[in-house]
Amino acid sequence: MIGRLRGILLEARPPWLLVEAGGVGYEVEAPMTAFYQQPVPGQEIILHTHLVVREDAQLLYGFSERFERELFRALIRVNGVGPKMGLAILSGIEAARLVRCIEEQDTTSLVRVPGIGKKTAERLVIEMRDRLGRLEGAPIVPGQPAVSTAAVGARQDAVAALEALGYRLRDAEQAVARVEDDSLDSASMIRLALKSLSR
Repeated sequence: MIGRLRGILLEARPPWLLVEAGGVGYEVEAPMTAFYQQPVPGQEIILHTHLVVREDAQLLYGFSERFERELFRALIRVNGVGPKMGLAILSGIEAARLVRCIEEQDTTSLVRVPGIGKKTAERLVIEMRDRLGRLEGAPIVPGQPAVSTAAVGARQDAVAALEALGYRLRDAEQAVARVEDDSLDSASMIRLALKSLSR
């Protein structure tokens, strides 16, 4: 998995960025927000990336901020939202505003974003609401305690382990979310989540 790319920006032609790193030119598809924040061609660029491997292609998506990449990863796990739509959503609405719309269940604002219909907006609110606080690099909401990077990683590992055991993603996420102690390691979280799922 290519998670980070640092190199020289050669071309910027939305939605593509061409970045040379180690003598290799990487074509990176990025949301429009990345083009507003990137340097001019010839200067150094750093992107947080997500690689999608298909039978017919390997696609690299790039983001200026780590949280935007994590939000993209959460979006493409929503039923009916693939990488193309995820990128279109993040091009049509900035990450912080998207988070606010989901937290406030503001489907009216979401349907104004190109590519999001009423059903997709409702799915985004339902499926994304519980995931937002566990995203790496998530902004701290006033009045809510900060969650350490270690705790976020432990929760993500626990969810992945439950999925590997055959539990549905949503059930796994809900079970891990019910574990209130963020000082636990992933193994302890898995044990408590399994107890919750077996009730």
